[in-house]
Amino acid sequence: MFNVRLAQPSEVPLIVDFQLNMAEESEGVVLDRETLTAGVTAVFEGSARAGYWIVEQGGTAKGMAMTVPEWSDWRNGTVVWIHSVYVTPDARRQGAFRAIYDHLHATVEATDELKGLRLYVDKTNERAQQVYEAIGMTRDHYHLYE
Repeated sequence: MFNVRLAQPSEVPLIVDFQLNMAEESEGVVLDRETLTAGVTAVFEGSARAGYWIVEQGGTAKGMAMTVPEWSDWRNGTVVWIHSVYVTPDARRQGAFRAIYDHLHATVEATDELKGLRLYVDKTNERAQQVYEAIGMTRDHYHLYE
């Protein structure tokens, strides 16, 4: 069984390690540890509107996700974006991400101001796409440009 909770500032090194692993595994990108540490720290210092969620099993962190709010004038409320998903190899296909998603989905459903839950995934990361579709997420009609 998995437990989902907000991350604590003391977990910055863990989050950084998870992010380094995620970027390399999913996109073949090697991130700069110093820059990443500053970025993660900014969330806990309040400089960035985001939050980190830890999924754990038996008291051991097995993964994480970051959430970022986006105001929607069409919905007169906030859409929550899921970013930076990482699950340790030993917890994959065990329900760790589903636990995070279910927790966030229930929060959105229970909060009047929250109007939706979205994420984006690298188009070459087919494994992650299969996970998201297996839990009932669907592709929407928007294209993402960078």
